[in-house]
Formats: sequence, structure tokens, C-alpha cells
Amino acid sequence: MGALNEQINKGIQILKQGGVIAFPTDTVYGLGADAFRSKAVERIYEIKKRPTHLPLPLLIGDVEQLAILAAKPLPEIALFLARRFWPGGLTMVVPKAAHLPGYLGNTTIAVRVPAHPICLALIQAINNPLIGTSANISGKPSVVTAGEVRQQLGNEVDLIIDGGRCPGGSESTVVDVTGGGAVILRHGIVSQDELDRALEELGSLHPHPTAPFKREVNSPSPSLSRQGRGTLNSPPSPGGRELEGGGK
Repeated sequence: MGALNEQINKGIQILKQGGVIAFPTDTVYGLGADAFRSKAVERIYEIKKRPTHLPLPLLIGDVEQLAILAAKPLPEIALFLARRFWPGGLTMVVPKAAHLPGYLGNTTIAVRVPAHPICLALIQAINNPLIGTSANISGKPSVVTAGEVRQQLGNEVDLIIDGGRCPGGSESTVVDVTGGGAVILRHGIVSQDELDRALEELGSLHPHPTAPFKREVNSPSPSLSRQGRGTLNSPPSPGGRELEGGGK
């Protein structure tokens, strides 16, 4: 643990200085930087060879931080899902607060609280959201060990924190809650059945007089996904927001 703690402390210093590091998460290895360091965020795009029009997901420390980063009012379903699945493998796309820099997204951001002590230690230490995309070249497989990070990214990152093999190769489930319902953009660790059960519970706790709970799966078009509270759809494509990675 002593050597690992040294790596974590070194990683914290690098992040505070505007550097880029790779680290283990509860899904796959992530590539990160202080989200408010624009030059560091630019480097992540370059390292991953990722198109700059695709926003990067954020890792945060708790639900309270979500309330700061998201536009008001935060959808009720977002708070419900956050309290149910965080920390854990659910990434939510929420409306973006006006004070956030434009490079984090035009109108939305993708956020989650990871269930991994190293990630949380990094986030708490820098006191800012952490960019948390997968530590791989865009289009290549996500990686679950520090050695696999080195194989893909080489010496492009300032530090690779070797926390051992990640728990699983599956990435986070991504759900868009900006329309009042819930739209799965990417299937992952949190299953659709788990989401269905959560939304059924939300519908029973807060029944809507004009929009009762509906469950619609495999809707033929993302345009059908903006139903009322408690709606869960799975459009065939991400609807314009492409997300990768580790926890992300």
C-alpha cells in the first residue's frame, strides 16, 4: 500500500499542476485531468485521438457536486437515480450549468460518482471534477490493467497509477435524463432491468396525474424517448453524444 499511496500522491500533484494521468476505476482504466484545466483537457483529446466535438465525461465526488454542475432545476429523475446508483457504474447526461466552460459540452454534461477509492481520492484532493474517459485510443478496446494502458498510450501520459486489474471490462451505463425521462445511450454495468425497477419505484413514489409510468424499450427513434417521468427507452444510437470509457 505504501508504493500505491506514493503513486496516488504523485498523481494528485500532477493533476494540480495541469497534467494528465491514467488510473484504475470500478469499470476500466481511466484517463483524467482537472476538468477546469483547459490545456490538460486538450491533451486528453490529443492522446486519445478523439474528435474534439465529442464532450468528455466527468467524475465527481458526490451528489452535492452534481447540483453545482447541472443547470437548475435538476430533473427529479436525476437525483433519484444518483441516490440509487452512486457511487457506481451509472453515468448520467444532465443539463449543463451556464458557468461551466464550453469545452465540457454545449448544453449537457455526462457525470458519475465512481465506486473506487483511488478515483475518489483524486477527486477530493483536487476539489474539482475529474475528466474520466477510458485510457485507450478512440476506437480501440478499453483496458483493465496498467500494462494495457502502457501498450496503447505509451509515454503520452504523465503517470499511470497501477492499482491492479480493474473489477471488470464493462463500462458504465450511460443514461440521458435531460428530457424528464430516462434514455439509455449505452448499455453497461448497470443493467436495464435494474434501471426499470428503479424507475418503477420512482413512479410509485411520485405518481403523476397525467403522465403515469411507462416502460418502452427499443423505441425506433430517439425522438420517441422524451416521454414523461419514469420512462425508460433504449434508442439504437447515442443520439449525438458519443461516450467512451472508464467509468465514464
